[in-house]
Amino acid sequence: MRQPPAPKRVGRVRLPRRGAALSIICSVGLVMGSTAFAASQFTTQLADDFDTNREVVETGINQDTAAFDDGEMNILVLGSDAREDEEAEEQRSDTMMLVHVPESREEMYVMSIMRDLWVEVPDVGMSKINSAQTYGGYPLTIKTIEGLTGAEIDHLVVIDFDGFRDLTTALGGVEIDNDMAFSAGQVNPSYYPEGKIRLEGTDALRFVRERKAFIDGDYQRVKNQQKFLTGIATSVLDSATLTNPTKISGMVSAFTPYLTVDESLDAETLVNYGLSMNKLRPSAITSFTIPNSGTGTTPGGASVVWPDEESLAEMRTAMDEGTMAQFVEELESRLEEERTEGTGEPSEEAPLEEEPIIPEDAVL
Repeated sequence: MRQPPAPKRVGRVRLPRRGAALSIICSVGLVMGSTAFAASQFTTQLADDFDTNREVVETGINQDTAAFDDGEMNILVLGSDAREDEEAEEQRSDTMMLVHVPESREEMYVMSIMRDLWVEVPDVGMSKINSAQTYGGYPLTIKTIEGLTGAEIDHLVVIDFDGFRDLTTALGGVEIDNDMAFSAGQVNPSYYPEGKIRLEGTDALRFVRERKAFIDGDYQRVKNQQKFLTGIATSVLDSATLTNPTKISGMVSAFTPYLTVDESLDAETLVNYGLSMNKLRPSAITSFTIPNSGTGTTPGGASVVWPDEESLAEMRTAMDEGTMAQFVEELESRLEEERTEGTGEPSEEAPLEEEPIIPEDAVL
């Protein structure tokens, strides 16, 4: 097979090492499944609100087996950039995260997936991972990520970013530590100073969406989204929230209409998950980015992120064997070493030894 010219590439991209990022859907489950609320009439009302207001879609997920039947649970969380007049197949996933809970249910791993990651999309060929949504909707997106990670997806959660506006208002704002000062929005722009800031309403929505303000674009946006979800989880699981029925009710009512989930993810299931994970603590929640080998350009001119196949294979083994903590520690150590040596940030002067072979049927 004739090989196209080798694409340009740069050094490995290093993203945040560790944090307590918790997906909103798991936070809701932990709240509704907590000992204080599980048997109460209040929780029953929350469950009714959740089941009534959520949107359910077909995903192709195997409904014959329940999460944890194979010892673990995997939830695919997508941030939607949908427009009102678009069908699921016409959209691209703006944000992608895989939430992995091992058999012990005392740990959680939240893996961010770069939307430009260059992967094999089943029945399509090589393409950016977020294009799977365009070619085959949620079922193809799930198959693609299962192929990448080796994980069997148990549930799908799609979050419309507009929901963050109302959720942060219901929580009274979310505090985060902002890496750098920037502005977002063309009309009446929001300004975010460096350091500790409090996000609420439209300011929160712009914060998680913005990428054009940064030199490294989508990479900094992923960092900001991880920080934001950490702030959300901290606020949701704060004792002042958990002991305030009005605040919890407002949170669930504000956010649920912006959730799209698979057929089997209802309030009863969430409560059961919350109860089974009642030993999970924020300190046992780890966030990291799916291993990659840096950015580059395809022969067709598309900017992409190359997957780190060796590290991905190690990650798959760690998920199977329940050794994710060791894997993340070793991954962080390698990234820190590369950063120290000057190859941990995007750089034209830091090529890797081997160039990937791009098939002729690649979708560019």
